[in-house]
Amino acid sequence: MQLAAGPAETLASLDDQRTVGISPLIPPALLRQEHPMDAAVAKTVAEGRAATVDILNGTDDRLLVVVGPCSVHDPEAAVDYALRLAEKAGALRDRLHVIMRVYFEKPRTTLGWKGLINDPGLDGSYAVNQGLRLARRLLLDISALGLPVGCEFLDPITPQFIADTVSWGSIGARTAASQVHRQLCSALSMPVGIKNSTEGDVQVAVDATRAAAASHVFPGINADGLAALVTTAGNPDCHVILRGHAGGPNYDAETVADTLARLRRGGLPERVIVDASHGNSGKDHVRQAEVVRELAVRIGAGERGIVGVMLESFLEAGRQDLVLGQAAELTYGQSITDACLDWPTTAELLDELAGAVARR
Repeated sequence: MQLAAGPAETLASLDDQRTVGISPLIPPALLRQEHPMDAAVAKTVAEGRAATVDILNGTDDRLLVVVGPCSVHDPEAAVDYALRLAEKAGALRDRLHVIMRVYFEKPRTTLGWKGLINDPGLDGSYAVNQGLRLARRLLLDISALGLPVGCEFLDPITPQFIADTVSWGSIGARTAASQVHRQLCSALSMPVGIKNSTEGDVQVAVDATRAAAASHVFPGINADGLAALVTTAGNPDCHVILRGHAGGPNYDAETVADTLARLRRGGLPERVIVDASHGNSGKDHVRQAEVVRELAVRIGAGERGIVGVMLESFLEAGRQDLVLGQAAELTYGQSITDACLDWPTTAELLDELAGAVARR
């Protein structure tokens, strides 16, 4: 005969039924102390943010270009890429405001490698504290080149560790409708682009932009890593990113005009960034170049509303599959997530976008 569980046993059995481990997370303040920001990096971040805001508001007639790997898996290759991009960005700075895409968190439709912060060893060891250290160090190293950086924010806790180094942020298509991410945007100190949904719903991004501009109160963590209530003032510098969808592209002039009209009806500034990758290229990295060249023609002809362009680009073209624990077998400078343009093609496209700005 089995005796009924007592009250203490019942209470103990109600929690942690599926949690197999809880380990300490480094406090954000300690990470920032370990990898501090110097005055030169702070200047790059501040100027990167200010220039982006001026472009969004129309007081700077340059084009914003966010370009870089789909996601960073090799810090050495990322710095190699950054050195080339920084030189190119400096040469085109009168026409383009270039921000390097430095993404550490990879949202997955089902399963897969979730990014450098989550699994820096690319081996399933999930050394998150090491991943946070690598991420912050890399952001500081790239910013030290005078090149501002952009990150996608997926986990709502991660920004406490790295957001001070970021000049431009983004919210992905899978989280644009999330209240948690809209609240996060309202707290972030940099401009944030919000993508239309994977199904192509642009209104989701418009609504998110409006929600992020408002004040919110929500649970989060403070710099010491303690649970806290966060009260925000709202972020007026959020904007829509058109990234296409499963059914095809949405960077055509008609959709851009419709998006601007939706923003106007919502009492929001009329500005759009076009992501040349994802649904707009049919996830074919080669077609990104076609998208950019079409946009360059339209921008050069004076089409209003398009304030920026995004590109997925790395040292080598295409992508490769990651086998966990076999990082040494990977091709240097090639993406392990979405396929990317190679550097020579990227440099050509940046020149074409700069020419378009000159023509307009």
